[in-house]
Amino acid sequence: MEYQTHTLDNGLRIIHYPYISEISYCGFVVNTGTRDEMADEEGMAHFVEHMLFKGTKRRKSLHIANRMENVGGEINAYTTKEETFVYSIFPEEYLPRAIDLLSDMVFHSTFDQMQIERERGVVLDEINSYLDTPADLIYDDFENLLFSGHDLGHYILGNPQSLKTFDTQRLKNFVERQYNPALMVFFSFGKSPFSKVVKQVEKHLAGIPANGILSKKREAPTNSSIRKERVAKGIMQAHVMMGRKTYDMYHPDRYALYLLNNILGGSSMNSRLNVALREKNGLVYNVESSAAFYTDTGVFALYFACDPHDVERCVRLVENELQRLKENRLTPGQLATAKKQLKGQMMISAENHENVALDMAKNFLHYNEYRSPEETLKIIDSVTSEQLQQVAIEVFDLSMLSRLCYV
Repeated sequence: MEYQTHTLDNGLRIIHYPYISEISYCGFVVNTGTRDEMADEEGMAHFVEHMLFKGTKRRKSLHIANRMENVGGEINAYTTKEETFVYSIFPEEYLPRAIDLLSDMVFHSTFDQMQIERERGVVLDEINSYLDTPADLIYDDFENLLFSGHDLGHYILGNPQSLKTFDTQRLKNFVERQYNPALMVFFSFGKSPFSKVVKQVEKHLAGIPANGILSKKREAPTNSSIRKERVAKGIMQAHVMMGRKTYDMYHPDRYALYLLNNILGGSSMNSRLNVALREKNGLVYNVESSAAFYTDTGVFALYFACDPHDVERCVRLVENELQRLKENRLTPGQLATAKKQLKGQMMISAENHENVALDMAKNFLHYNEYRSPEETLKIIDSVTSEQLQQVAIEVFDLSMLSRLCYV
């Protein structure tokens, strides 16, 4: 089935994907994340997301929690570098209830100071827990290394110093500036008729005025310095990240890089890095690579943890695998196997309807269209070994890789 769309007069875009199921999904994705914070607001996008659950003009926090849970549903939210998602999963008959609640949370939260004080402690505990997990922390520290001095280097959770300055008025100012209906998408995935979805959204949101306040303007990162840092953490294992800035989410070669990344360090045990570092040499328990695409830049990165004495040996093995992909074009058989593996993983992922709904929302937010999993599979099928080698030569240039090592 084809997705359906509608735009309200205030600029809010609606996308609905009809799917026969007793369980439905709907919510908002806001074109606002960590990179949209001012210098003294680090962590505010994430903190606002937390506070949306803590009270509105109509509901206290307990009423928000109970509203969907009492009928077996749930509400969730999360913040990224460029988006904030607030959504619900529920039995289909409760669509009006979900839209009413989510609209209330996103547009009518009060940001009560007493609740701010309580939630500040929760987020500080979240930060401390994160600091105690080097395998997670190093990803944010590495992006901070790559984007030093740029908003994309902000930690999503923020820092204790900035959190201590947050109050009701500052949070309201942030929401007034960034939560503009024209910078949002309302998404729906389920069997409800599109007309019903639009009617309910109009009922609650048609009266929300278009925001005349300009949101923070995004500026593309320009710093291209290569940095190598070694940080003493006093830990038993060394944690290492290597990588660089790369394509943005609109670049035509992003699909080739996506496929290359899966060959190199995807989730399968037969990825080249896993075979080289773990299966053949027993040097690591976990090694992986990733490709993240933002609106004006991207990050290719790889991670492994090993004995501190083995770091340089592991780095050499990683560089050998990068060189192999640059120097040796995939054979037709290797290319077919790589595509079959990635396509199979994508088809399995598409069975998770929550992921599909969220992916649809993000796609519509940034591209103003939704490319279905089936359409993406066709693009993957069209990638050639020549493209892969050319992208490998460009992205896997060893002289351009930054490195961060925890020891």
